[in-house]
Amino acid sequence: MDTLMTGFIVSMINGWKRQAVDGMAAIFGAKAEAPPAATEADLARLHAKIGQLVVERDFLAKASGR
Repeated sequence: MDTLMTGFIVSMINGWKRQAVDGMAAIFGAKAEAPPAATEADLARLHAKIGQLVVERDFLAKASGR
């Protein structure tokens, strides 16, 4: 590889590094927002789904002879 090409590649890598460092400061510098709390409706829907899956699992276990 000739010197001109090597210098070009080093220049590109340095540019990418500079962009990455600047981007990281913006990403990690901001305060993280807390996720929204689950509502009662969400919890009720999830509990219903869990109950459904337990019934299905038990049915399939019984049907397969376990």
